[in-house]
This record gives sequence, C-alpha cells and structure tokens, in this order.
Amino acid sequence: MSRIWLSFLAVTALSWGARAQKVVVSEPAGRQIIHVQTALNHLTVLEMNEPVSTVAVGSPVFKVEWRGNKVFIEPTEPDAETNLFVWTASGRFNYELDPAGTVPNMDFAIEQPVAAPPVARVPGRRPGKRGDPSPAEMLMEAKPIRLHGSFSQKDRVTVYLTDLLEHDGQLFIRYTIRNESKKVYSPGAPQILELRAPWYRESLYTLESYQLGCGQVPGLKSSGEIPIEVAKSEIRSPRLEPGEETAGITAIKLPPAHAEPTVLRLIFVRGPRGPVSATLVL
Repeated sequence: MSRIWLSFLAVTALSWGARAQKVVVSEPAGRQIIHVQTALNHLTVLEMNEPVSTVAVGSPVFKVEWRGNKVFIEPTEPDAETNLFVWTASGRFNYELDPAGTVPNMDFAIEQPVAAPPVARVPGRRPGKRGDPSPAEMLMEAKPIRLHGSFSQKDRVTVYLTDLLEHDGQLFIRYTIRNESKKVYSPGAPQILELRAPWYRESLYTLESYQLGCGQVPGLKSSGEIPIEVAKSEIRSPRLEPGEETAGITAIKLPPAHAEPTVLRLIFVRGPRGPVSATLVL
C-alpha cells in the first residue's frame, strides 16, 4: 500500500479534525476550471460521484493517485503549479493545482456530488481545410499518456509525454521537460524515430498510449530505427535553468496502421548527464 494511501487513512481516522482546512462542494465542472489549494505534507482529496477512470497531471511535482471515486493530491515542492484532468463516465473535470500554501488556506477535500453535463464540442473545421488544432481541441479531445515504470530525476533532464491528439492526418504529441541538473539546458526540437519490429518482455498491446520509464527502455529491442519527418515543433521556453520546466508540442504525419504496436522515440539535445529522450507506445 503506497504512502499516499496510508496518509489518507490516517487523515480519515482523525474525523476531518483540522478546523482551518476546508471541505468544498464544487458545482458541475463542464468547461469550468476548479482551483485547488494544497499544503506541503498534507493530502487534498477530490471525491467524485462515480468511479474515476483515469487522471492526468501536468507535472511530477504533485503526487496524484486515485482509487474508486477518490483522487489524492500531495505537493512535494512549495512553488510549483500545474493542471490536472480527471475522467469519469460522465466526462472530464478540469483542475488547476495552485502552489502549496499554508494549512489554514488549503482545501481539505473537494466533493463532486453532481456529474458534469456533457461538454459542448468545439465546431469542427470545414471539410478539406487543414490546420493546427485549437487549444480547446487539445484540452477536450487529447488522449492522456500514462507512465510505465519510474524515472530517475536526480541531476538529470527528464522528458514526460503527457497527451496525444490525432488531427487532420497528423499526430500531435505534448510533453513536459524538467531540468533537474545543475546546468542550463536547451532542448531544441526533438528528432523522432520509429522502431522497426519492436520487441519487449511484456506485451506492447497492453502498453498502448504509455511512455516507458528509464528503467524499462533498456528491455525494449528492435531491428533498427526509421526517421520520422517532424511537421511542426514548438516549445514554450527554449532555455531551462536548473530546476525549471517547460512544455512543448511536436507534430508528425500520422503513422500508417500496423498489425503490431508502433513505438516512437523522441530524442532531444544531449543533456549535461547524458542522452535525453522519451519512448512512446502507440
């Protein structure tokens, strides 16, 4: 049983005893973004009205786990903020995780007693017209990428793949880069390779839309690599000081359908402590 789950049981045993902490009942989310106030060494609980199917968080600085209809959030650093998406059968709920503050101001729990109404779709582009997806399309239609394995952040530059979106024959991949090294890092645009005849000790069919952790990548074998043309690549900040992170997006022509899973490798400029890459199973 994980530490965050044990902490939740301990908090429950206190019968919600901290007077200063707040229990909030939120309205149906829809397109609303709900701000969540957290505090170091404390849990905030999101309690939905139905089981949670998956979650996606924009930064590893926040520990996020879920069980049943509850999502548990714990910040590990004082000044970080990011976004969080929670999916249930009723749709997606949107949260903004604010920087960890004082215990009196934190949200002890946020209850969601009413399912969100169906999210209105953004009107599609006219047939035949091509273009980049809008921010709304990225938020509403993107598929989250989950992590398989763990990542060693100590003194390294790490890439976290966060979302996928298929649009007008292109595959858009959104990612976050975090510089935990002691030197400035400039990632540049990624080079993308497709692995030829990939083989892994586990079935790749069960790892669709997963990023392999650094401990799992050495177990992935292939008969070669095929360069993939990058149609578009953007990054919020081209220069990362130690401890900073940034977000980026890259687009490639949608790979042809294969009878077997497709594995892509995104390779960035070499970091102070070695290669910087991310491996994605499609």
